[in-house]
Amino acid sequence: MRQKIYIDRDWFFTPSYEEGMEKALMSDGQKVCVPHTVAVTPFNYFDESIYQMVSCYQRVITAPKEWENAIVEVTFEAAAHKAEVFLNGRKLGEHASGYTAFTVDLSEHLVYGEENLLTVKLDSRETLDQPPFGFVVDYMTYGGIYRDVYLTVRDAVSMKDVFLMPSLMQEPATEGLSREEIGEIQIEGNLVTVMELTPKAAELARQQRIMLRQFLDDKEISSQPLSPSGKTKTLTGPVALWDIENPIRYRITTQLVLDGEVVDQNVTFIGFRSAVFRRVGFYLNGRKVLLRGLNRHQSYPYVGYAMPESMQRLDAKILKEELGANAVRTSHYPQSQDFIDECDRIGLLVFTEFPGWQHIGGEKWKEQAVVNVREMITQYRNHASIILWGVRINESVDCDELYEKTNRLARELDPTRPTGGVRCNTKMHLLEDVYTYNDFSYNGDRKIPGIQKKEKVTSDVSKPYLVSEYNGHMYPTKSFDWEEHQKEHTLRHAKVLDAVKGAGDVAGSFAWCMFDYNTHKDFGSGDRICYHGVMDMFRNPKMAASVYEAQQTERPVLAVTSSMDIGEHPASVRGDTYIITNADSVRMYKNDLLIKEYTNKDSAFKNLEHGPIPIDDYIGNAMKKEEGFGNRQNELVKTCLNEVAIHGYKITKKVLFAALRLILFYRMKPQEAVDLFQKYIGDWGGSSKVYRFDAVKDGKVCATIVKSPMKKRSLKVRCSSTRLCEKQTYDVAEVRISAVDENGNTLSFLQAPVEVTVSGPLEIIGPKVVTLQGGMAGVYLKTTGSAGEAQVKLSLEGAKSKLLRFNIEVCDTI
Repeated sequence: MRQKIYIDRDWFFTPSYEEGMEKALMSDGQKVCVPHTVAVTPFNYFDESIYQMVSCYQRVITAPKEWENAIVEVTFEAAAHKAEVFLNGRKLGEHASGYTAFTVDLSEHLVYGEENLLTVKLDSRETLDQPPFGFVVDYMTYGGIYRDVYLTVRDAVSMKDVFLMPSLMQEPATEGLSREEIGEIQIEGNLVTVMELTPKAAELARQQRIMLRQFLDDKEISSQPLSPSGKTKTLTGPVALWDIENPIRYRITTQLVLDGEVVDQNVTFIGFRSAVFRRVGFYLNGRKVLLRGLNRHQSYPYVGYAMPESMQRLDAKILKEELGANAVRTSHYPQSQDFIDECDRIGLLVFTEFPGWQHIGGEKWKEQAVVNVREMITQYRNHASIILWGVRINESVDCDELYEKTNRLARELDPTRPTGGVRCNTKMHLLEDVYTYNDFSYNGDRKIPGIQKKEKVTSDVSKPYLVSEYNGHMYPTKSFDWEEHQKEHTLRHAKVLDAVKGAGDVAGSFAWCMFDYNTHKDFGSGDRICYHGVMDMFRNPKMAASVYEAQQTERPVLAVTSSMDIGEHPASVRGDTYIITNADSVRMYKNDLLIKEYTNKDSAFKNLEHGPIPIDDYIGNAMKKEEGFGNRQNELVKTCLNEVAIHGYKITKKVLFAALRLILFYRMKPQEAVDLFQKYIGDWGGSSKVYRFDAVKDGKVCATIVKSPMKKRSLKVRCSSTRLCEKQTYDVAEVRISAVDENGNTLSFLQAPVEVTVSGPLEIIGPKVVTLQGGMAGVYLKTTGSAGEAQVKLSLEGAKSKLLRFNIEVCDTI
């Protein structure tokens, strides 16, 4: 029976390679675990050359004598970027992509019953003649063996690959149904299985000596002679749907039975769903679903790509549960199987693509690109969440010869999914099924549309159309930018989301991007960071994140785009301030006096269910009560004062008309208006103004924000998990840190150090002192191989320290 044995631990690493190193175990190597990065980097301001090297990894493996007649292989889930694999000094294979897995057969070269030396020569230089290299790349391409490594031991009669194609015997009808109702639907399922068999298995299948047995969860659905082609078709009986609202998965166990004995077994999780791109949009299980996603890089501060399973899964959860996304694009390469598996598990749709960024190289380069497409599809095609294959180099020019090959190959390897290809130009050749386009047309002008019309972009309006990127470099925004800048960033995201929703013939959109990321000298803000995210590099939300959060209904969202401090604005003119919420309404109070209750009908973003709502009243009925004004006079005075509060001392037609009526009909003098402004709006002197915003859902207050002059600072922490489990490798916890006032508002301009101290079996990834940026920071904590309890103390001057307690377990693994 097949065994899978992880060998993530006990590697030796050196950042250089010399000929002959593969013949003996290095004497001065650093002992490491994978995922591993060849160079730990600073947070910013570092040169990308520090991870570009030819390095060496070695590990001793013992092959028991009982493996002698088996197939023994080693699989690297990712090694960036060109790997040569040696066993006992003999080169057995190489791989020229840092983003897909590869397997090397060790069987004939192992010395059984003894120790064997496995060596990897790893080239992480960006001068390699392979995708994505050849010209500039707008992201760092960190080196290292950064995903799991494992041995597979299997019988000579076995499966090399299993591709499961689940389908439904009829189109589901889920339009207008609730999550619970979707979960109750049962439809007859069909399962096509395509297996690649070993030569011996194929030979025995021709002799009809092998039975194929399959189980759906614990129910046997097939027991029949194995076809030599490895292809079978099975009716499964009624199955529930995999859906973004209710992602039900089934465990398919595929067994080869020889002479009554199970000789090989494959276990794969699948989902039954209908996912179709049509001219007017994307349809999931029979209903139109607007894709609302973000682009995600797989990088992290300090360690680049090298993070274990828990952090990969966390990013998927952040996308769906925090940002309210229903889709993600894995820009610009295939990403961790753990990340995609979590997308399967929680119901997050995936658009994935093979590695590349604008540049197309020569013939050797193109050949490798086609290999990359093959590896991407064969390695990821059993994932229910994947709905689209990207088979063009991101933002490349037309190259019909290459893209005819990639499209043809994709359709051969997976006839169940459409192809797309990301462009940055309009009217390009369309060989794919879906025209995907990076629409950076919106420049902040409120008078122009948020996106271009489909017919202006695509070369075939009868085909589906998808916006694959927007915003991003058009308006880089840091978490520590001033309020007006962050508000503009927020509104730009809302504008595009609103335009996509209103278009009617766009399948959806993917914002650029989920979080900030390190990049090359040619891009970013000069400090090697692209500040393009709606979150910072630690996954702390910027203001723009609230626009995405507000589009989901699982939890209440309430945000206000201002601290309500007038000194943050030029000439103390507030400008437009917005409420962002998914509640039914928001009640705004000043010093506990109700000013106004806002609903989404007050938003200018009419296509969004929950668009930003402008605050247009800072007075309410206060003057009417205290000054004795009648209704008409009260409204005219409010018009003048609110206009001045929001837009400054500009004599607009609106103000002029109201002022003239006040002078003519109510004999009011300019000084009276000035006095009223200071009394009801001005924040200088006198008692402090306290603003409260209550979000109301189903008649109940579900969220509250209070804005007042801060009096004390506190630390707020959000830890991914305080229970860590060492399995095949180390585990990591992420602690997101923010400094807040007594009302929980982030202290956006606090750039103070936070000291992190650890006791117990944990260590800090990166520096022990992190500096708040925009009042926020983060720290990653890594297990050390031992079980026990650990404590982490976070200290900020002027605030009470936070103490986190962790329980670390060493879990059993094969």
